[in-house]
Amino acid sequence: MAQKALEQNLEPEAIKILVLELSQMDGATFFANLNQEVPASQKILFDKAINLYLESHIPIQHILGYTYFYGYKLKVSDKVLIPRPETEELVSYVLQKYDEVFNNQVVDVVDVGTGSGAIAIALAKEEKNFRVVATDISKEALTIAKENALINEAQVTFLEGDMLMPLIEQTKKFDILVSNPPYIPDDEYVEDIVKNNEPHIALFGGKDGLDFYDIILKNAKLILKDKALILFEHSYSKKQEMLALAKKYFPASKAEVIKDLNGKDRFLILYANR
Repeated sequence: MAQKALEQNLEPEAIKILVLELSQMDGATFFANLNQEVPASQKILFDKAINLYLESHIPIQHILGYTYFYGYKLKVSDKVLIPRPETEELVSYVLQKYDEVFNNQVVDVVDVGTGSGAIAIALAKEEKNFRVVATDISKEALTIAKENALINEAQVTFLEGDMLMPLIEQTKKFDILVSNPPYIPDDEYVEDIVKNNEPHIALFGGKDGLDFYDIILKNAKLILKDKALILFEHSYSKKQEMLALAKKYFPASKAEVIKDLNGKDRFLILYANR
C-alpha cells in the first residue's frame, strides 16, 4: 500500500513522512532503498499505518504517537493540539525579543495553555536564563506535557488551572508571557481530520475567536512585572482586533503584529510597561 499510495500521489508528503518515520531510517538511506523489497513484518506495519491515515483519517502524528517541534520529539494524542510550524516561529520571536529587551538577564517565563508543552519545553531548552512555568486547564494535557518535559530533560513547572488563575492564586510574577490559545471562531469551518481528532477545548475561541486573548490581557497585569513582554499567536485575519485589545488593556504600551513565513499576520508582540 505504501508504494501504491506514493505512485497514485495520495497525500504524498504525509505518506513519505509516515513511512520514513516507521522505517527508522534517515532520509538519504530511505530514498536510496525506495524500490527495495521490505520485510513482510515491516510491510504490514506500513500498510496498517497508511490505511489509518487514508481511510480512517487519523493524523500521522497520532498514528506515530509523536511529532517534532523546534527539533524536540514530543508525545501527542487526541488530548492535546498537534503543534503547528507557525508556533515554532512564535518560539523564535520569544527568543529574539528576549535578547533585545532583557539582554541576557535571568527571566521568568509563562506559557499559558501549554497543551503538549511544546512552547514551554522549547523555550526551557533553548535559553538557560529562562525559568519556565506552564499552565493548562486539562489534566490529560498536563500529563502529556510533563512526560514530554521528562523525555527532553526540560526544566518546566506545570500548573493546572484556567488560563492565568493558578498564577494569580500563587501571586507569581513574570517577565515574559507567551500563549497560543484557542482562536478558531466557534462557527468557522474546520477540516474533519482536525475537528475529529484534536480537542475542541484547544481549537475554538468563542464567537469571534478572541475570548481567550481578552481573558489573558484583562488579567495580565496581575501576573506581570513592571517591564514585561506578551507574545501571542493568533488568526491571520484578526490583526486589527488584536491591536485593539492590546490598546484597550495596555493603552500606554507599544504593540505590533508580525507576519509569519507565509506572509500572514500571525503574532502580536506587546511591550508591556507599567
